[in-house]
Amino acid sequence: MELIFDRVTKQYKEKIAVDRVSLSLTQGVYGLLGANGAGKTTLMRLMCGVLRPDSGEILYNGTKVEEEAYRDILGYLPQQFGYYPDFSAMDFLMYLGSLKGMPKKRASEKSRELLELAGLSHVAKKKIKTFSGGMKQRLGIAQSLLNNPEVLVLDEPTAGLDPKERVKFRNIVSKLGNDRIVLLSTHIVSDVEHIADVILLMKDGAIIHKGSLEEIIQAIEGKVWECTVDSHAAERLMGQYPALNVREEKEGTFLRLVCGEKPAEHAVQAAATLEDLYLYYFSGEGQM
Repeated sequence: MELIFDRVTKQYKEKIAVDRVSLSLTQGVYGLLGANGAGKTTLMRLMCGVLRPDSGEILYNGTKVEEEAYRDILGYLPQQFGYYPDFSAMDFLMYLGSLKGMPKKRASEKSRELLELAGLSHVAKKKIKTFSGGMKQRLGIAQSLLNNPEVLVLDEPTAGLDPKERVKFRNIVSKLGNDRIVLLSTHIVSDVEHIADVILLMKDGAIIHKGSLEEIIQAIEGKVWECTVDSHAAERLMGQYPALNVREEKEGTFLRLVCGEKPAEHAVQAAATLEDLYLYYFSGEGQM
């Protein structure tokens, strides 16, 4: 089980959305992290065969993703998930099962199994228009799994969900990487931090880091500092270094900064986090 991006590029007029990306994905959960406009959605649409690259190719076990055989093993939850509001959850999955050519008995069994997985069994006969945003997203996961895909692509699946629903959704996704390739695109750092086996950091159409959480935060390990200073010093330091966190306290202004040397006399070194790395790259304040 291997999905390969080989020097893949996609350009829209003057904008290079995906810039010569080469990747090898195997079984597990991959978190694709980047700011809006980084190229995440374009990369995922290329991976799904919805778009074709201008150059390079994407292969799954040697088969081009544009081939019909690949679509049979692909599951996709787009950022804007379409549904029929007057359908019940069960009827919706049965309808999609029929579109996929599944026998009625098999579609029924699979739909019940997936509603159970998504925590929606108790509302199987309720109309989708009565569902919360999180329930709709969990139904979206269920529909993407109808054909038992080997490759599952999830584009911003937790956007707009409250913290409780995001946790439920993450718990479902974390189990799905045991026997398939799962690519989860998001700009919500905690989603990636909790469930991804491998993190892909994307900026300006390129993958700038790939690795486990521990591996990728090495880029700023030893460079994160915390200090509390007066307002004048705070203004000076924020002009010199990327600020990861700023808050006003009784004693002065608390700063969490990235820099290669001690920024102030009483500054103390802090352990780097994925959020620090994300803010460093996507705050527009610094280059490494």
